[in-house]
Amino acid sequence: MKLFDVYPLYDVTPVRAKDVFVYDENGNEYLDLYGGHAVISIGHGHPHYINKINHQLHEIGFYSNAIQNPMQQKLADAIGEHSCCYEYQLFLCSSGAEANENALKLASFYTGKKRVIAFHNAFHGRTSAAVAATDNPNIVAPLNAQQEVTFLPFNDEVALENELKKGDVCAVIFEAIQGVGGLDSPKKKFIMAMETLCNTYNACLIADEVQSGFSRTGTFFAFQKYRINPHIITIAKGMGNGFPIGGILVHPTIEPKYGLLGTTFGGNHLACAASLAVLDVLKEEKLQDNAHQMGAYFIEKAKTIAQIKKIKGRGLMLGFEFDFEVGELRKKLIYTHGIFTGGSSNKKLLRILPPLTIQKRQIDFFFTQLEIALNTTT
Repeated sequence: MKLFDVYPLYDVTPVRAKDVFVYDENGNEYLDLYGGHAVISIGHGHPHYINKINHQLHEIGFYSNAIQNPMQQKLADAIGEHSCCYEYQLFLCSSGAEANENALKLASFYTGKKRVIAFHNAFHGRTSAAVAATDNPNIVAPLNAQQEVTFLPFNDEVALENELKKGDVCAVIFEAIQGVGGLDSPKKKFIMAMETLCNTYNACLIADEVQSGFSRTGTFFAFQKYRINPHIITIAKGMGNGFPIGGILVHPTIEPKYGLLGTTFGGNHLACAASLAVLDVLKEEKLQDNAHQMGAYFIEKAKTIAQIKKIKGRGLMLGFEFDFEVGELRKKLIYTHGIFTGGSSNKKLLRILPPLTIQKRQIDFFFTQLEIALNTTT
């Protein structure tokens, strides 16, 4: 049987990994500045993470949500402690797309409405409503296009209010820092206006923190820089450090009822153990502070590279924009310099999403190699 060929692949076969490094089948070492799409938060193969999952596997790995699982409440308490979102309610699922699906569904249930407002260059997933709210027609099938979604530019309060006034919008979904879309962010004034307008016109404000959450940006959630209270917050990626887990945080004004949402694998024992281990390490090793400090160091170093025309993002969710497409540069960084980086829908942008454990010496190595690569690429 053949694999269904939907991924363009680099010719690298990782067989093991440790902290910020990945090793291929030939023993070559790669500095991981991409973390598998921002998934690796506490570093590859962290001992506490391995031990916690291993211990749980020897106890019970899985049972359905038809029984009591105290680990789910323990995880909810830990997320509340780290994020200070104490009053929110946690629903667990298995991925970021599933988190956004459940968020949009819940918003529709809560408001009794069905149209969604998303923003240009948004990426919210590849499933039904999530992909309809993703600004990429190439991955939206006719089935998905039945969803009613309106795309707006960031920072246009008038356009947003004009749409909300129509009375049929259930949700406004946004990324405080866009991931796949190219690291753009709405202005603080617009973020504050989104919250006010959603409350005025009975729409749910959904903060998509799938990529930016769990301390990657130097705050636990990226939106927390702006002191707003979204109705729903979606989480995944760095939440499990590679173990599939996602979830939504639901504002207390939205009341649950039996059957409203459901999942088979969400919140299983192994997934909870993985995420609890991540939160333990984030706290013990002060990785949120490290993300803030190393992000500032990345930016300081990037300012010395003349070819970098624009620096986007914050913490360890960064984008370096050039005046040329970076596809060949990324290949050179991988094959010649042993460094993984990311791309985005902005073909001129190099995306940086390393494990939150990264240190200055590794950042120095990256910029030394980047300068060499640039001098032999452009």
